[in-house]
Amino acid sequence: MAVTAALAARPPGERRTRLRIWSAAWPIAAVFVLANAATPLYVLWQDEFGFTKSTLTAVFCCYMAGMALALLVSGVTSDRLGRKAVLVPALVLAIAAGLLFAAAPSTLALFVARTLTGIASGAMVSAGVAAVTDIAGPAGTRSAALAGAVGIAVGTGLGPLLGGVLSETVPGPTVTVFLLETLFLLVALAIVALMPIPRRGARSGTAWIRVPRVPRPNRRQLLVAVTVAGSALTTTAFMLSLAPSLLSELLGTTNRIVAGALACLTFAVATGSQFALRGLPVRRLLLVSVAGTIVCVAALVVAVDTSSVAGLTVAAVLAGAAYGPGMLGGLALLNADIPAGRLAEANAALNIGAYAFAGLLILALGFLSDRLGFAVGVTLFALVAATVALAGGSLVVAGYAPGGSNRRVSTVPQVTGEVMR
Repeated sequence: MAVTAALAARPPGERRTRLRIWSAAWPIAAVFVLANAATPLYVLWQDEFGFTKSTLTAVFCCYMAGMALALLVSGVTSDRLGRKAVLVPALVLAIAAGLLFAAAPSTLALFVARTLTGIASGAMVSAGVAAVTDIAGPAGTRSAALAGAVGIAVGTGLGPLLGGVLSETVPGPTVTVFLLETLFLLVALAIVALMPIPRRGARSGTAWIRVPRVPRPNRRQLLVAVTVAGSALTTTAFMLSLAPSLLSELLGTTNRIVAGALACLTFAVATGSQFALRGLPVRRLLLVSVAGTIVCVAALVVAVDTSSVAGLTVAAVLAGAAYGPGMLGGLALLNADIPAGRLAEANAALNIGAYAFAGLLILALGFLSDRLGFAVGVTLFALVAATVALAGGSLVVAGYAPGGSNRRVSTVPQVTGEVMR
């Protein structure tokens, strides 16, 4: 009642602006639902098409490749041609990906669908969040940042849960969720078409494809951010790719609700930890993430060696607790020390570096598991992830995160990267 009264007391213009901001976040959420709805369904496709763990991880990593590709071009393109020129094709690609998932006749279709989903997600991380910011205007930057972060967080966490529940409770376990998601995306497309997005001035001197960089004095900060956030990201990548099949083996069942809930739990903890720890100095955030990553991969090794569902659940919680402060700390470190005119480019570099490392490590885990056994593969995966996390922590302790590392975070929590504008 009090919240309703407070909203009613606001001027009509302010209420309309807030409605537009949150409506603009819907396309972001819809695409990130698609990005993770397949998580509990891989076990079904694995049984149907008979592919190995290495193929599964390769399918999963296509998303990361597509996202990195989009981050190279979508920010510059949206600045030159307008946000809608990027968002409309991205949503069309997402719809095509959803329909491919629904009708997937082979493993090749999964590769294509995951790549298209990654491209759409990269566009939303850049042009989508930028569109929300443009609609909010200078006075609503915090509301826009919150709406963008919530859109990513809700989509990322809701996707696997929705996929698991619908695949167990309605006909067509690998079809229905993507048909519903197609409806979500069609609504998102209509919202984008009606968005009153102001046009920005085009930057004619900028290359269409640009590898994100940071100023030379800030390369240490980027190195720290990539090692800490990248090693933490490997734990969530495990939860989204191989954990569902591992869980089905441990439980002796193909119940997808449990697998979807486990992935949802990881991202719920990641989001909650960002809100809970956002007042910590950046240095502590990074060290918390390093500790969380090391304990998480240790818990994964124990869970696999002992065939423990409880251990896997603990690892899922720890993965979220490592990734949340790791990405928040990395972004905050860049925000504190890199000039505003290069900040978005630096944030894109962080995302590409972190996703590239996580993708390669997960891909290696899949191949090693097929050749040496899953337990050996997970042990080697854990050793590499822990070593990189320790290296990142050592850089923090040694002062390779200067300047802003002792400042407190004042930015809105984020589950994934900032806008590349």
